[in-house]
Amino acid sequence: MQHSREFLLDCYRSMVTIRAFEERVHDEFAAGKIPGFVHLYAGEEASAVGICSHLDNRDAIASTHRGHGHCIAKGCDVGEMMKEIYGKRGGSCGGKGGSMHIADLSKGMLGANGIVGGGPPLVCGAALTAKYLKTGGVAVAFGGDGASNQGTTLESFNLAKVWDLPVVFVVEDNGYAEATSSSWSVAGSQLGRAAGFGMPGVQVDGTDFFAVHDAARTAIERARNGGGPSLLHVKLMRIFGHFEGDAMTYRAEGEVKKLREDHDCLKIFRRRVTEASLLDDSTLDAIEANVARSIDEAVSAAEADLPPSEADLLTDVYVRY
Repeated sequence: MQHSREFLLDCYRSMVTIRAFEERVHDEFAAGKIPGFVHLYAGEEASAVGICSHLDNRDAIASTHRGHGHCIAKGCDVGEMMKEIYGKRGGSCGGKGGSMHIADLSKGMLGANGIVGGGPPLVCGAALTAKYLKTGGVAVAFGGDGASNQGTTLESFNLAKVWDLPVVFVVEDNGYAEATSSSWSVAGSQLGRAAGFGMPGVQVDGTDFFAVHDAARTAIERARNGGGPSLLHVKLMRIFGHFEGDAMTYRAEGEVKKLREDHDCLKIFRRRVTEASLLDDSTLDAIEANVARSIDEAVSAAEADLPPSEADLLTDVYVRY
């Protein structure tokens, strides 16, 4: 499939923004400036952007504890996200959710989720709404290989198929459920599990943006056109640990170095588009420089913002209709 220059630039900008955001959060957390826990998405950018590039504001996604990349790919404001991670009043959720609970319903971002396997039931609800109201919307649930073992996920597979919902389940298999290898902890195959519920599924190389994009297009178009749910098993690797502070003693010596050198989705994307003369290095360098400035501005604004006040404590607790 041919892609326009503007589309390729937008996708590279999104992936670079995720990487720069995560690397900066990594540094700021290490400096003691960020409260709470942080789980970084760096290395997995091609999955979020390859999938979310097919979505619009009719569509909803539910994320995981590793949700920054999904938020950015779905269009959440980077400045508001940084303030949320810093626990400031101007954050996406008023500074009261933090890294694992960023949400923006105006963008169709139902929220990152500290509950493993918490997203699939939510997207079944969003998909049922879209089907009932005939909006043409699709709901996407991102989850890891660990979440694929949760009862909530398997029950959602069943519900989505029984109700023939416009859902895409995405298993982002980065090799580890915390420190447990997915090759040891996941019985059978992800595609076999999908087939067991009568859903089509496909495994895709998560380091290859174009492979993810193509597979996502098929799944999302099927859902949007009434074809029901399906599953994408995206094989990728995270650069950082499960959480910030993870010593990663479960990873082989040199594993992360090899990942950065040979399996970095940003490097692979850049090589593909420059070798095909679709984009040039100077244009991509300019995008990286602009993104770096925007991240600097987001951090400065987050540091300058105020934390929630005591009066904010009991707001946003209940929804009033």
